[in-house]
Amino acid sequence: MDRQWLDDRVKHVRQSLSATGHYDHSAEELAFGARVAWRNHSRCIGRLWWKSLDVVDCRHITDPDAIAAQLFSHLATAWNGGRIRSMISVFRPVVNGSIPVSVESPQLLQYAGYIIQGDIVGDQQNIELTRTAMALGWQPPEVRTAFDILPIILRDADGRRRLYAVPPELAHEIGIAHPSCPAVGALALRWYAVPVVSNMILSIGGIDYPCAPFNGFYMATEIASRNLCDLRRYNMLPQVADALGLDRDSDPLWQDAGLTELNRAVLHSYQAAKTSIVSHHAASESYMEFVKLEQAEGRVPSGDGLWIVPPQASAACEVFHLPMEDRGVVPNYYRSRGQDGGNLVADRRLERRHRHLRRLDRLKARWRRFRRNRDWLW
Repeated sequence: MDRQWLDDRVKHVRQSLSATGHYDHSAEELAFGARVAWRNHSRCIGRLWWKSLDVVDCRHITDPDAIAAQLFSHLATAWNGGRIRSMISVFRPVVNGSIPVSVESPQLLQYAGYIIQGDIVGDQQNIELTRTAMALGWQPPEVRTAFDILPIILRDADGRRRLYAVPPELAHEIGIAHPSCPAVGALALRWYAVPVVSNMILSIGGIDYPCAPFNGFYMATEIASRNLCDLRRYNMLPQVADALGLDRDSDPLWQDAGLTELNRAVLHSYQAAKTSIVSHHAASESYMEFVKLEQAEGRVPSGDGLWIVPPQASAACEVFHLPMEDRGVVPNYYRSRGQDGGNLVADRRLERRHRHLRRLDRLKARWRRFRRNRDWLW
């Protein structure tokens, strides 16, 4: 990077901040910042591919209907025929306290959760979100199921909520079948292909982007060990164990066997559908490669062990034995300033390195002048 260009850019940013309290990122700065934010985010195990993030600059889109249309386009593009592309769509930032349109839904694709005659049907995590959607006018299917796709909830610049139903052809759901146990398939479990996180805030250089939905692709344990089997989600592990013929009364390890086989079913089903997915062992290996590359560049990667270490066969994954620290450096993604956002800090090492390089340049220039003067004297 040209040093004079960098100095001019810093000067321009400072002038803009002094005059208006805000500055705008260039398209290149936005793309680089979003990728580095992924690289810095301590809770993601799949950061080996941070440089490949496809950044879509949507800052010119402000109308809620147009934003919803772009979100649908994001789902379609990220799907990519099953070879899922890591993408982020970045909309307008916060400017002098003015909050732009944002997505209230935690993910663009979510399953509803109901309480029907005292029984929980669907995703228990989303019961309140489902009630909110219904209060805003969403009509669930006449026959409610455990896998009804919720509408996307946007909050406009005036704080009003708006609903947008996801076109069925964009959900790309995968039916879960076991390669050797048909009874698991008879449970009629399924999950969607593209996990687009939509309620996190992208922070780059002091500028916050509250509407910046992004996606990678699933690790199998996220679906099998967590979404479908957590007590506060679908809690399907007992039914899966029964389908597999496991003895829940006498076998003390029936949960382990059930989780392993459901992971096998999820991997088998996504691979049969030619849809991107990774096992927890492969994800662990990729994270260790990411750490090595970061260390080779002189960086200490942030890591949150509660999120990085897979919930299945944890000690058999190398990441289990890796010391981790969430350093909270920016650029990054966060959920709220009151929680994880309050811990974000600028990494001043790069700034100190730039100051050192500028001093070194000045010393080299002085040495060159000295050499020229000495040669002239001789």
